[in-house]
Amino acid sequence: MSSPYVDADALVSPDASIGEGTKVWGLAQVREGAVLGTGCIIGRGAYVGAGVRIGDRVKIQNLALVYEPAVVESGVFIGPAVVLTNDHFPRAVTPTGEAATASDWEAVGVTIREGASIGARAVCVAPVTIGRWAMVGAGATVTEDVPDHALVVGTPARFLRWVGRAGRPLTEGTDGRWTCPVTGETYTLTDGKMELTSDD
Repeated sequence: MSSPYVDADALVSPDASIGEGTKVWGLAQVREGAVLGTGCIIGRGAYVGAGVRIGDRVKIQNLALVYEPAVVESGVFIGPAVVLTNDHFPRAVTPTGEAATASDWEAVGVTIREGASIGARAVCVAPVTIGRWAMVGAGATVTEDVPDHALVVGTPARFLRWVGRAGRPLTEGTDGRWTCPVTGETYTLTDGKMELTSDD
């Protein structure tokens, strides 16, 4: 795999770790202590906060904001202008009117599990976890955890349907199994949890 590429107009901390084959495009910022895996794409104007952990083959599109202490697993797609927040009760000042500092708040993060996709301009309000291979629709506001393979849409985000690893809606069969129309993979739904049962 090739060496990392960092655009001349990007701002990458010397304390950040950038994996092989990863590309960081112009005006993106990667803060100190951030770890980016191999084969990632960090789009123009994107922000990756201090200490954020990003897996392999992750795509963070233009102007997305990934605030610390987010954890993004491998194969995740983060669409343009997505925001992963990190504060329960954001304030610029203390109750006495002084400028708030890092000691005045406790950072909380968003976790995005393997293969999940976050649509353009969605906002994930920490602390939430987006499950494996889940999808968040464009413009959604996520305030609760999203199960594996769930598609959620709207503000606040609500469950719409189940999706497979190909991102297409699953079809329920008469035998109680669910099937991906693209890959033929089958899934089972047990106690509200969708799981892959085959790689057909």
